[in-house]
Amino acid sequence: MAKEYARTQRVADYLQRELAALIQHEVRDPRVGMVSITGVDVSRDLGYARVYYTKMGTDSAEDANETSEALNRAAGFLRSQLSKDSNMRSVPNLRFYFDASVGRGRELEDLIRRAADADRDLGLRDDSAEEN
Repeated sequence: MAKEYARTQRVADYLQRELAALIQHEVRDPRVGMVSITGVDVSRDLGYARVYYTKMGTDSAEDANETSEALNRAAGFLRSQLSKDSNMRSVPNLRFYFDASVGRGRELEDLIRRAADADRDLGLRDDSAEEN
């Protein structure tokens, strides 16, 4: 079983690298914009791949609906390009999903920063302890 996992992970890593380059250089749809591929999950039978992406300036899934639609419409083109460039027997069907974890991370970081500033303003936090 460990060998099968390693293969799906290798395929996922390959797809992530290649899709990032293809989307940047080949996809001409203006709705796509500045997209970054954050991860790829490949099914055990290598038939399907869930591709997760983020888009610059977009933190919520509602804002990314147009981009998801554009990427899913381009999935066939991307799949054909991948089949030309790789020696895989079959290229997985691609499905694109917005990855909201990056935006959520920024929100949490902002909340922590504001809480630390509030503690400092109230004198509840000692900054000299952090310097050591």
